[in-house]
Amino acid sequence: QVQLVESGGGLVQAGGSLRLSCAASGSTFSFNGMGWYRQAPGKQQRELVAIIYKGGTTNYEDSVKGRFTISRDNAKNTVDLQMNSLTPEDTAVYYCNTRDGPWYWIEPTWRLRGYWGQGTQVTVSS
Repeated sequence: QVQLVESGGGLVQAGGSLRLSCAASGSTFSFNGMGWYRQAPGKQQRELVAIIYKGGTTNYEDSVKGRFTISRDNAKNTVDLQMNSLTPEDTAVYYCNTRDGPWYWIEPTWRLRGYWGQGTQVTVSS
């Protein structure tokens, strides 16, 4: 069984930074990477913003490229998301995810795949 616990969300002004952290327990090393999704207010879907694969390769959603950085500490079994130059459009609940199958840029909430944390709220004020 895999458990994911996110931390680090909060309220920040536009242009500010936040660092999210996800602590994983259980065996995740056989899984196909770890990623961060977000669910904006009123949306019934989660959007993949960043992923780091087992080998260390990363990929980002276009709107966060150059602003967000995903990193992983295999010894601590954690994955972090450094978020810089935040805008109000980044306001969402951010979720950590891992899975042993393919990744999708959009996950409808009625069909969520893999393992999820409880989420952490990020609010960016203008």
